[in-house]
Amino acid sequence: MPVPHQIAIDAADPHAQARFWAAAMDLEVEDHHDLVVQMIEAGFAADDDHEQVDGRHRWRDAAACRSADGRTRLLFQAVPEPKDGKNRVHLDLHVGAERRDDEVARLLDLGATRLWEGQQGPHRWVTLADPEGNEFCVG
Repeated sequence: MPVPHQIAIDAADPHAQARFWAAAMDLEVEDHHDLVVQMIEAGFAADDDHEQVDGRHRWRDAAACRSADGRTRLLFQAVPEPKDGKNRVHLDLHVGAERRDDEVARLLDLGATRLWEGQQGPHRWVTLADPEGNEFCVG
């Protein structure tokens, strides 16, 4: 049975990262408005925990996107320090050799940066960085 999972990722701008990765992986950005309002009304959320954008409440320091079936979730959480050095964990997007170039072009248009290309035997991939510099591979 598949195991529901969440990958938590440190970010300078969690909301921008959630939008990028939702577009990159065909996920949906979560809307936390109702939960934030409930937490405010219950006295569990302080003024500096949330903000309003376009009339909707959202957490100031966290954003998430998830798959339609809810089994995969990416949580982006604000941290004060910038990314320093290579990732210890990264995402691989498997699109197939026939789609790789088009997918790389699409991700570059979304704000990714091309880093390098790799090959191991017949398998080829392109390593990109998301808008905050987190490496990921498209193969």
